[in-house]
Amino acid sequence: MAEWSRIARRIRVPLGFVFAVLYFWLARPTWRFLALGAVLIVPGLLIRALASGHVRKNEALATSGPYAYTRNPLYLGSLVMGVGFAVAARSWWVGVALVVMFLAIYVPVIRDEEAFLRGTFPEFEEYARRVPRMLPRLVPPAGAQCGGFSFDLYLKHREWNALIGSLLMALALVVKMTWFS
Repeated sequence: MAEWSRIARRIRVPLGFVFAVLYFWLARPTWRFLALGAVLIVPGLLIRALASGHVRKNEALATSGPYAYTRNPLYLGSLVMGVGFAVAARSWWVGVALVVMFLAIYVPVIRDEEAFLRGTFPEFEEYARRVPRMLPRLVPPAGAQCGGFSFDLYLKHREWNALIGSLLMALALVVKMTWFS
């Protein structure tokens, strides 16, 4: 399983581009479903943006902001966005592919990252006991840190790429609806 985690980590971005092409081909968008999808895509982008402004990769354990509610807000945001784009695509095949990719690629990557965090940050065990892995708590645990959002971290992590990619895919769906329907 550890070997697959390493492979999954390396192929997840290139596989995402392959999935985007398949997604565009299978998508049967309408204005209504694009709007319904946006209801999920926008919050997913916001979750990712907030999380990226709180994480100092490999320097400190992120426990503030969205990390007070879930240990994996970046992946949660991606999943919410993915569901939004599946709704916008109006294709069951896209939904099935999303679930398969999440289970096959992201679950092993999350486990591998948590093993790294356990070995790097002694406080991770306590944090993991208080904060769920994926589905967020409704309220932060007692004693959770407030911590401020850092726009510099957002820029450093190049999280704006998720926004640009989402806008380009939405534009591609609009073009497909307008010119190829």
